[in-house]
Amino acid sequence: MSGRPEHQAPPEIFYGEDEARKYSRNTRMMEIQLTMSERAVELLCLPENQPCHLLDLGCGSGLSGETLTEQGHIWTGVDISSAMLGVAKEREVEGDLLLGDLGQGLPFRAGAFDGAISISALQWLCNADQRSHNPAKRLYIFFSSLYSCLSRGSRAIFQFYPENSSQVELITSQAMKAGFTGGLVVDYPNSTKAKKFFLCLMTGGQQPLPAALGVDSREDAPNHVAFSQKRDRVKQLRSGKAPKKSRDWILEKKERRRRQGKETRDDSKFTGRKRPSHVW
Repeated sequence: MSGRPEHQAPPEIFYGEDEARKYSRNTRMMEIQLTMSERAVELLCLPENQPCHLLDLGCGSGLSGETLTEQGHIWTGVDISSAMLGVAKEREVEGDLLLGDLGQGLPFRAGAFDGAISISALQWLCNADQRSHNPAKRLYIFFSSLYSCLSRGSRAIFQFYPENSSQVELITSQAMKAGFTGGLVVDYPNSTKAKKFFLCLMTGGQQPLPAALGVDSREDAPNHVAFSQKRDRVKQLRSGKAPKKSRDWILEKKERRRRQGKETRDDSKFTGRKRPSHVW
């Protein structure tokens, strides 16, 4: 059987009474949750010294919510596991708690929140736990309702564990369809244990993606994938044109110059090859 929890049972069943208490008493798990929650809040880029009203999606027993409370924010948590929420109540967390399935959408008024975080929950929506479940449809319903209840210019940060590139494509495509811009930030991309994926969603237009941790600024590492870049690639593929600045694009441009009688360098194996950047 797969070691991934989402392959073993639906979340409301997997996180029953025993698992919920075990999860909330595991010191190592609590430390990991704290670290990832603090990083998610950092990526939200909230105004300094200003309390905000935030959503904690898949809040579980309130471990990530405690980080929000410590940083002076007001928060509302949503989770599908009644057992997890029960533990959160026993722990007397300060956020408001709501039992709900994210795949059915969020029931909040428009512009109610200044941002949202989610730790280790997003990948669960990619499963079809019931015959009526369509992952793409459920993701779109979720992202559409999330977009609606966020104030313009705010962000939603999802730390998640993608199973493969197809799952990442499924998630990002539905987020784009719902109106979000943004992309992926991958912290410590060269580490097996420390590597973490953060989906940074933005409302109110394209904004620069935050810098990833554990990456040499001189490297062109694949630690950023912006939605706008993906849109450009899709448009180019559909139009039959070579992606801008690719080898084929450069060869086509050089061929046009030759037909115009302009002086043009000869083609070589280095044509279109990306040069390393240098720091002086």
